Amino acid sequence: MATMKDVARLAGVSTSTVSHVINKDRFVSEAVRLKVEHAVAALNYVPSALARSLKLNETRTIGMLLTASNNPFYSEVVRGVERSCFERGYSLILCNTEGDAQRMNRNLETLLQKRVDGLLLLCTETQPPSPEIIRRYSSVPIVMMDWSPLDIGCDIIQDNSLLGGEIATQYLIDKGYRRIACIAGPLDKTPSIERLEGFRNVMQRNGYPVPEEYIIVGDYEFSGGFSAMNSLLALPRPPHAVFVGNDAMAVGAYHALYQAGLSIPEDMAIVGYDDIDLARFMTPPLTTIHQPKDELGELAVDVLIHRLTTPELPFQCLQLTPELVERGSA
Repeated sequence: MATMKDVARLAGVSTSTVSHVINKDRFVSEAVRLKVEHAVAALNYVPSALARSLKLNETRTIGMLLTASNNPFYSEVVRGVERSCFERGYSLILCNTEGDAQRMNRNLETLLQKRVDGLLLLCTETQPPSPEIIRRYSSVPIVMMDWSPLDIGCDIIQDNSLLGGEIATQYLIDKGYRRIACIAGPLDKTPSIERLEGFRNVMQRNGYPVPEEYIIVGDYEFSGGFSAMNSLLALPRPPHAVFVGNDAMAVGAYHALYQAGLSIPEDMAIVGYDDIDLARFMTPPLTTIHQPKDELGELAVDVLIHRLTTPELPFQCLQLTPELVERGSA
């Protein structure tokens, strides 16, 4: 593989001149520029991104660590992050931990050793990354894209899950439903706890009791929603409506109702959470709480890049406002 020295030798110029031509950071005469470009083409020379990053102390690369699953929400957030990185001239290195703490820390170390300019962390609340590794690379800025499990200096972006749960439940009450159940997400995650709390708050505020058996804890996966809905249908007095803690579980709940020969919303009303792309193509289209996933990705990248240019600013916690998307499932 040709080096910059080989290009300089063939063109009959210094390596610094070759660098100026390639980086376009200083005036070089037209004749010299043409000689260098001909040498580059003849030798099929490709500039070293590693060498450039060492010289400038930046790689124009952002690392992202997440625990992905079958839940489409994560892929839609990643899509927004990747698009935003591309538009801003950055590359994205994505690592999936699959909920394994050892894999998470190994991926974290790998990203930091590759000298990424900054880190985006998503879904690390249950399995927090090693504080020791974070401290070792304390100069690398971090943006948490969910609830921060670490007592470290970083910017945080969160969904207002409490408000979202309240909006979803009040909508069902306004539609005339009284026997309302909740399929919550795993209660070791703050968004799940807050969405359930929002549900309880509104039911209590309106004076409607919630039987203990009307609260089913799921896992944010399709199969969890399927199992939870079957449990609700097996009750002696099933609910008339269900607030489901995310759209993936709502898809599973739809399937359980279909297998039971029941119709939505005639036999059971459903409101989901996240507004994944699939929600509007379900039958009937799913009424849900919209999370701005593309905007979340764009905001996270912008906050991280802003932190890179102005590291002295105070850390901030930004909260996204959920909105109801009314379709046909209630």
